[in-house]
Amino acid sequence: MLTDRWPLRNLRLTTERLVLRQPAEDELAELADLAAAGVHKPGERPFLTPWTDLEPAERAQYVLQQHWNRLGAWSPDNWALELAVFRDDLPIGLVTLKAREFAVLREVRTESWLGLAHHGKGYGTEARTALLHLAFAQLGAEAALSEVFQDNHGSQAVSRKLGYQPDGISRDVLHGEVVISDRLRLTLADWRPRAVRVEGLEQCRESFGGQ
Repeated sequence: MLTDRWPLRNLRLTTERLVLRQPAEDELAELADLAAAGVHKPGERPFLTPWTDLEPAERAQYVLQQHWNRLGAWSPDNWALELAVFRDDLPIGLVTLKAREFAVLREVRTESWLGLAHHGKGYGTEARTALLHLAFAQLGAEAALSEVFQDNHGSQAVSRKLGYQPDGISRDVLHGEVVISDRLRLTLADWRPRAVRVEGLEQCRESFGGQ
């Protein structure tokens, strides 16, 4: 069976309203369609990689290729766990927990997007809470990092709510202009545990390195 060779397929995180797990191929196609329909309001630019500037069909293809690329490039020293977010069995977005040299650094980073119709309902906070639980309570992380554009008020609010603290700034180039991101850090000492059920981790724990 596929799960014998790729036990990450069995990993599941469950919160009060959401389930996070790797999508099946037909569910991935639904997520690609969701991205094609839009993941933020017109004029916003929440991502340093400007994939949402693409045409709808190209956005959908980007979602597919990035998911497959991350699966194919996985190693215990450099991994990106991309999970679909489900609400009542409906896929509403994708979240990612990623790390490099986790056994030494003990640091993770998160990424996320939700279909535009699912914004403003607390799902983003709830989904990131699940990722942080996996990182801190299950994998032994010491810190979670995030870089957020200073005008990305939604993501900034989620980070503040979860206890992230300022950790400097980053300067990058987007469309030929300088853009500034706030670097944010949540340490194990500042993390507030929430109710999250984790299933299927023991079979794939070695995939994450560090333990």
